Amino acid sequence: MEKVRYIVKKRMREAGISGRVNLPYGTEVEAVDGMIIYKGEAVCAVTSRNAHQYLARNDDGQGRERGALTMAITSLLEKRDKGYQDRWDLVWEDEISQKYRHPEHEDHFLWGHAFFEAPVEDLRHIADLIGARR
Repeated sequence: MEKVRYIVKKRMREAGISGRVNLPYGTEVEAVDGMIIYKGEAVCAVTSRNAHQYLARNDDGQGRERGALTMAITSLLEKRDKGYQDRWDLVWEDEISQKYRHPEHEDHFLWGHAFFEAPVEDLRHIADLIGARR
């Protein structure tokens, strides 16, 4: 039974597997065999959209920073301003960013699950590359 620590990076008020959850920022939760567990109840799968939006892996004690970086990166890349395409071009050309691209999509860039659990150093690199504020 593999257990991994996670932390809530953004308040989670969502329907979970075992019912509605309201997890404040900074709440520590645990993943057991790929499922996020809070107070003995399953919340979501580690690889789910909810986990990617609201939780950050924290087994190295850097979950808050990891969460802030993933949110800053995705938020800036979604911003449709005049620098939109330039930022995406940087990501497409960057070797480190490519490690975290979803492998099933060759014609467009989607972050794979590994991005949301990436080492903080790689996330800092990507954030600096595109000018994301941390």
